[in-house]
Amino acid sequence: WTSIIIINNNKNNVVNNIIMLHKISLFALALLAGTADAFLKPALISTQQSRQQIGINGQQQQQQPHVTIDAAVSKLSTAERRSQHVLFMGWGPDPIWSEAEIITNESANKSGKSVSITVTVPATAPEEYKIPGQYVQLRLNEDTKPLFLAIASAPDASSNVFEFLIKKTDDNDWITGAAAGTKVEVSQVLGGGFPMEENLDGFKYDFPTQNVLLFCVGSGIAPIKAAMESDALGIAKPGSGGRTCRLYYGVQHPDDLCFLDKYEEWESNGFEIVPVMSQPPEGWNGRTGYVQNVLEEDGVPIPRNSGALLCGTKGMAESVKDILTKAGMFEGRVLTNF
Repeated sequence: WTSIIIINNNKNNVVNNIIMLHKISLFALALLAGTADAFLKPALISTQQSRQQIGINGQQQQQQPHVTIDAAVSKLSTAERRSQHVLFMGWGPDPIWSEAEIITNESANKSGKSVSITVTVPATAPEEYKIPGQYVQLRLNEDTKPLFLAIASAPDASSNVFEFLIKKTDDNDWITGAAAGTKVEVSQVLGGGFPMEENLDGFKYDFPTQNVLLFCVGSGIAPIKAAMESDALGIAKPGSGGRTCRLYYGVQHPDDLCFLDKYEEWESNGFEIVPVMSQPPEGWNGRTGYVQNVLEEDGVPIPRNSGALLCGTKGMAESVKDILTKAGMFEGRVLTNF
């Protein structure tokens, strides 16, 4: 989204013109952190406001030494500074659309609630996709609302085929029901993915990570699958004494588990799979409830030497992060792809 804030020379209207406070929070935080340049397009502030900053709550605050609006205002002409100005804020780059084609469209689970599709993408896309957790936007045409889809296949610079996991909804039949050969439009690869190399390896936080915990619910397993099938996590084969990994995967019913045919391969590569059912059927002998509840039951072994990847609902992610950090895991090692 892009929000527009109008600030004019009448000081009595300044606060009234700063609308929808929740939308300016990113900009306000950027000012306080010294990264406002990333959000200003351009920085247009009235002369009367030039020596003050806009705080998180919309009130004027003291200047911070590392961020000054004077520098931005000095670039404006006198006429511009005397007139009413508009300040723009945006989130992420605009998509650059290219043609793509669906190769396969198959059910991803027994319940049929999700599909796994493979799509041919432009030759530049594999070069852009470097880190599991990155995503693209996908649409049928310019009249279709784009979907934001994490890439489910691992990065592979030699392949121009991406895999996606999509949960069926009332308004996405154009993709979940699409036949092989359907032409679609795909954006460039977006996002930074899971920052694993800088946070799980090396000595940034004590010693390198020895244990990795993965948490996802529903179709949130897509970027987790990409991480598991890449070399980025560095998980050791069972019994070899290297880095270990456990996946907590939450769904309602066993038939909702996606990529079930992959579990044996994942386990042979050192990943322990813990399915968690929120609505278990009679006779289910596995874990029940929600992944955060199961995490509380299991605890966090050696938290200072552990890291985590999360993808799913906001409530799950916040609860899991709270449990992990309170147990002693470094907050910087609790990684998301957003």
